[in-house]
Amino acid sequence: VQLQASGGGLVQAGDSLRFSCSVSGRTFSNGAVGWFRQAPGKEREFVTGMRWRGGGPYSSRSLKDRFSISRDSAKNTWYLQMNRLKPEDTAVYYCVGDVSSLIMSSMFSAESWHYWGQGTKVTVSS
Repeated sequence: VQLQASGGGLVQAGDSLRFSCSVSGRTFSNGAVGWFRQAPGKEREFVTGMRWRGGGPYSSRSLKDRFSISRDSAKNTWYLQMNRLKPEDTAVYYCVGDVSSLIMSSMFSAESWHYWGQGTKVTVSS
């Protein structure tokens, strides 16, 4: 099973950016998908997640007004839309998936997710 994320790069504060994540080897059609991030020197942080068949999205309270998740069933791909980016959004972003339909509280924990992408970095300049 491989999760392949794309979309990182260098952007300016206020810009928007969208990450995509595709999975090969299996699907999460009965499970959940989401995104985490890890900023330099900080712990990994839950960004947002959703159940593939519905339920959610569930998002970090501090990010939900700017970040959103969506998915395309036909492409077996999910996305992280990030708007009004700030320098503090600089981080490595990881897409995650699980075959279980996680409850909301579980989504916030990195240990709940069994499948991780390789991480894609975004740097937001001021």
